[in-house]
Amino acid sequence: MENLQTVKQRFGIIGNDPQLNRALEKAIRVAPTDISVLVTGESGVGKESIPKIIHQLSHRKHAKYIAVNCGAIPEGTIDSELFGHEKGSFTGATQSRNGYFEVADGGTIFLDEVGELPLTTQVRLLRVLENGEFIKVGSSKVITTNVRIVAATNINMMEAIHKGKFREDLYYRLSTVEIHLPALRKRKEDLHLLFRKFASDFAQKYNMPTIRLEPEALSVLTNYGWKGNIRQLRNVTEQISVIEQKRSISADTLRSYLPDYNSNFPALIEAKQGDSDFSSEREILYKVLFDMRNDINDLKKLTLELMENGNSNTKGVSPKLIQKIYGEDQEVEENLIEIISPNKKESYTPDKSYSDTYEDAETIEETLSLQEKEYEMIKKALDRNQNKRKMAAKELGISERTLYRKIKQYNL
Repeated sequence: MENLQTVKQRFGIIGNDPQLNRALEKAIRVAPTDISVLVTGESGVGKESIPKIIHQLSHRKHAKYIAVNCGAIPEGTIDSELFGHEKGSFTGATQSRNGYFEVADGGTIFLDEVGELPLTTQVRLLRVLENGEFIKVGSSKVITTNVRIVAATNINMMEAIHKGKFREDLYYRLSTVEIHLPALRKRKEDLHLLFRKFASDFAQKYNMPTIRLEPEALSVLTNYGWKGNIRQLRNVTEQISVIEQKRSISADTLRSYLPDYNSNFPALIEAKQGDSDFSSEREILYKVLFDMRNDINDLKKLTLELMENGNSNTKGVSPKLIQKIYGEDQEVEENLIEIISPNKKESYTPDKSYSDTYEDAETIEETLSLQEKEYEMIKKALDRNQNKRKMAAKELGISERTLYRKIKQYNL
């Protein structure tokens, strides 16, 4: 069994990150077996290297190795590509064709972006994994194949299973061993090594001096988010190598090649800034609470006026204010009192502008009187509109659905 450093040199893998080393060690260990492997990781982290390592270190290394990008093949033809078809099985099938699973018999198939496979194709793939059998499109003859499958995906497979886009049984068959490759932003110590390797390669390719990073530029390189991972780093290094005349790259020059640099650069938050943010959030919370308290006071004022006048006629009362009483989905007054004064047994102290009018009134007493007036208001509104709920709801300033709920509540 080859050791880790030998495999890195053989397959051109740069880096010493512990997660990367762990992934490579797992690949080396499973290579001599026929276990199915699922490689996971973000797009651009180099997932295609793992199946190559597994194939080359296995007893199948002299047989075929076929890499298939499942996301690049149209849904209508993917079954034909993977399993083959018979002549005349569909329009344009002028002759029989062998699929990848037949061609790669005895070898390895790498299914990249396996999460993009249609559900019908997933059923066929599951049969291959379980007993090595498949049927060509348009045929009834069962064909046996001896193929090792290594798959890769950059999507969250459990989420795809939950949404019904991927079969759970197929996932567990593919992921007998799961190998995860870390994102480039988590391999900060490897970033400069990779940059230097790419810079050297492009210097040889384009016959020009190698670019190098100034100290500040190195800091920019290390702290950037690298959403495109190794693929993005390689692309940026190639652009700089070709376009820039100076071989010493400054921080400003490097930033100009990094899209959305400011949004990706991690902010260094000082204590004062944190205190300021907290203070700002606290002020917003206080404002919300004061607004809710004012709403409660408005409700109390309306109730008091109704009680003093002994009249439930809603004429002249603001529909917006009535809407505060009859919430669409909840009783606003009760919920707001619960937020501001969780202990309903205690009296709620209203705004000072109303304190003289009902200083000794308890919350629970006001809630009961409000319900009584609510009953009278709804009953009279229905009587005036000859029990037409739509008109009564419009007069009360509430939705018809809310009115219907109140009618049921009060047995009207």
